Amino acid sequence: MDIQSVATLFGTFAILMVLGVPIAFAIGLAALATFLLFMSFDQSVFIVAQQVASGLDSFTLLAIPFFILAGNIMNRGGIALRLIEFAKVLGGRLPGALAHCNVIANMMFGSISGSAVASAAAVGGVMAPLQKKEGYDPAFSTAVNVASCPTGLLIPPSATFIVYSLITNGTSVAALFVAGYVPGILMGLSLMFVAGVIAKRRGYPIAPRASWAEVAEKALNAALPLGLIVIVMGGIVGGVFTATEASAVAVIYTLFLALIWYREITWRQLPGIILESAVTTSIVLLMIGCSIAMSKAMAFADIPYSISDSLLALSENPLVLLLIINIALLAVGTFMDMTPALLIFTPIFLPVVSDLGMDPVHFGVMMTFNLCIGICTPPVGSALFVGCSVGDVKIGQVIRPLLPFYAVLVCLLLVVTYVPELSLFLPQLLLGYQ
Repeated sequence: MDIQSVATLFGTFAILMVLGVPIAFAIGLAALATFLLFMSFDQSVFIVAQQVASGLDSFTLLAIPFFILAGNIMNRGGIALRLIEFAKVLGGRLPGALAHCNVIANMMFGSISGSAVASAAAVGGVMAPLQKKEGYDPAFSTAVNVASCPTGLLIPPSATFIVYSLITNGTSVAALFVAGYVPGILMGLSLMFVAGVIAKRRGYPIAPRASWAEVAEKALNAALPLGLIVIVMGGIVGGVFTATEASAVAVIYTLFLALIWYREITWRQLPGIILESAVTTSIVLLMIGCSIAMSKAMAFADIPYSISDSLLALSENPLVLLLIINIALLAVGTFMDMTPALLIFTPIFLPVVSDLGMDPVHFGVMMTFNLCIGICTPPVGSALFVGCSVGDVKIGQVIRPLLPFYAVLVCLLLVVTYVPELSLFLPQLLLGYQ
């Protein structure tokens, strides 16, 4: 490994980040600076541009703009409120009923919208006033919302798994989607357990028992939004369509719900939603393209395999190496958002876990789970900032209530890491994945 190449790549990236350069440009310029060590300026620019263009030339990537558009339509289409009402019925008889409702609603809405930030804003915006009215500590309510909003990134459909599939040169998107179910549901249940213990100690109220008629009404209202998951995942698992085709089906389905069935948005609002989705997509795809160039620069300097050799020289015990990787990713997640962290560090750590015999689907779930924790932590946790904003509390007030949630999430992360069956059981059962 060329030390000069490593210093140039990561040093340039770190300096540009400190200077406030947008992360996509920081990644691309760091790759360009690394290539300049080995070739002329013209050649370096050509290779970076070529990698950005070729990296985006993927049928699989079409799923990202479609899922983003479907999520934005859902966000505007009154879906969150219907899911929250259904979540109240499901968690109403547990201690701290509204806290459980918050977690369940985030699990459902996050899986549909595919965005932790959107889930934190939509669900938290509705739940925060209700919880305050019932006497909940606003810091505790915000902590529950922040900790649970990333659950939807594990429960499919998930754009994160699509990005991971692209980076790893074709890991099955369908297998990744199905593999996320058990860890995602366990994540939500573990957060509900912690919230329930705290709520019982503080004496937070239990909701009145709902009548069967009310349960049926709320379930019926939530059935159509939740039907998106059934259609998308049923079609993928049943081999009716690919993940990319499923994303287009999701757009058609959400348009039907928001425009025709619920009539929560109008045709005049649609161009604005499409434009917003296009802007978000362009940001994500530019980041992906530049990250492909950085991956090429790392491969050119032999960085991933050198790091793999260094870690394997440090210890040959898989338990120790996976612990080191998890600690490194937890540290990365505190100062880097999920998508760039996934794009940069997957090519570095994948050779290591491959040498350990770890399945790439299992590693994808582990890495996604790990980085989900990162978006809830300071100093740059996007979900933390949004959650505090909608909850109208300061970040400093939320950190202490978040600590028990962090603890249980880290413990569950280790379980997901060291028990591969949690991730691989369903893909093997439903898809025949080997």
